[in-house]
Amino acid sequence: MKEPCVYAWRSATIARLQCYYFINDITGYMQHKNTGGAFRCIVAWCRGHIPDVPLVFVLAFATGLVSGGCASLLKWMIGSLGRLLTSGPDYVMLALPLAGIVITGLVTRYVMRMDIAHGVRQLIGDLRRRDYSLRPELLYSPMAASAITLGFGGSAGSEGPIAYTGAAVGSNLGRLFGLQPGMMKVLVGCGAAAGIAGIFKAPVGGMLFTLEVLQIGMTTMSVLALLVSCLTSALTAYVIEGYTIDLDFMQLSPPPAGTGWWWIVGLGVFCGLYSAYYSYVMKTVERWLSGIGRPLVRNIVAGGLLSVAVFLFPALYGEGYQVVQRLINGCQDAVPDRTFLYGMGGPWPIVAAGAGILLIKCMAASATNNGGGVAGDFAPTLFAGAVAGLTFSALANAVAGAGLPVGNFALFGMAGVMAGTIHAPLMAIFLTVEMTASYPYLLPVSIVAAISFGVIRLFNFHSFYSTKI
Repeated sequence: MKEPCVYAWRSATIARLQCYYFINDITGYMQHKNTGGAFRCIVAWCRGHIPDVPLVFVLAFATGLVSGGCASLLKWMIGSLGRLLTSGPDYVMLALPLAGIVITGLVTRYVMRMDIAHGVRQLIGDLRRRDYSLRPELLYSPMAASAITLGFGGSAGSEGPIAYTGAAVGSNLGRLFGLQPGMMKVLVGCGAAAGIAGIFKAPVGGMLFTLEVLQIGMTTMSVLALLVSCLTSALTAYVIEGYTIDLDFMQLSPPPAGTGWWWIVGLGVFCGLYSAYYSYVMKTVERWLSGIGRPLVRNIVAGGLLSVAVFLFPALYGEGYQVVQRLINGCQDAVPDRTFLYGMGGPWPIVAAGAGILLIKCMAASATNNGGGVAGDFAPTLFAGAVAGLTFSALANAVAGAGLPVGNFALFGMAGVMAGTIHAPLMAIFLTVEMTASYPYLLPVSIVAAISFGVIRLFNFHSFYSTKI
């Protein structure tokens, strides 16, 4: 009966001695002001005493912590620069998108000296080539370039750059601790997912990004590591930003009943058809801009196109989350705001403004991402989806007297367009409900996303992350 106690006492004594020697080594290095040596001692001790699998969980937690902080920092940088630049007269705002694209292009070419546009697409390429060692410069360069692009009014999102930054965090931590390529791949996926989870405060959406968009094969261990990094990142961003969600959805009416479900099916079909148009225009504008040989000319042309789009519809300025916030809460005037259609009575000016934004948004997003800017593709689809849902419901109310709650349909449309364009229905569903805390609407959101994805697959359209239409 005493033998187990003896073994337990010996194990505890050995553990205490190991901890004592470890702390003693660290203290010795710190007394000599050799912090680099202290850090190397920590790494060496971890490699010698922690097996690979537990170490991956520790590094996944660290990756989530850093990525969540980076996501909040990027939001603050974009918001601060945007508020500073838009405090002047309205006519100055028209030149800001052009200036942002040109400045970003010059900085990436001559200061950073690296191509960091299309972060998600580049990350997919790295994973396919099994290149899991990302450059240390990616820890900060995508964030800096994205802050310039979006702070000046680029009509796109911040999720691509932060996913690339998060992947670089995981990659560099894994390389620092000498992990094998298989473990490095897990940490790269954890970092990319943590970036998405932090920027949207959506841990499940971040996990599904790795599984659906990056298409990284996962084991039970790697999925658990992914969960750790995403939860840590989302909670870190949530705490830093004052325990608030990004889009406060007030749930104006209960979930649909009766014939309302048929209108939801119709919205799904509408989002699928619009997603086909969106994807086609994105790739067409990309090919057109890539045909311009001189980078500076490409920046000017894309920036000019973006400025014209913002002039016609000011709602296209920046990421557009403030507009989405108003739309999902039933404020129809957010669509024609600051256009010649604003203030006209009846529903038709709202429908006309919504249709105009839907036609131009994909051009503006493609000009931002392919003309020299550094931004992401998810936020534009969420914005376009909210406008699509509101336009569809406003038209149904005007023509058929359907009496649909436009705010709810704007919410459903967010998931529909993202699912159709990104080809990631599960991620679209959970990103939408997690960003807005609209969990009672999970069923109609899922229906719209599933139908939209089904329609786009009938047309055999590829995601704009591929090289095919």
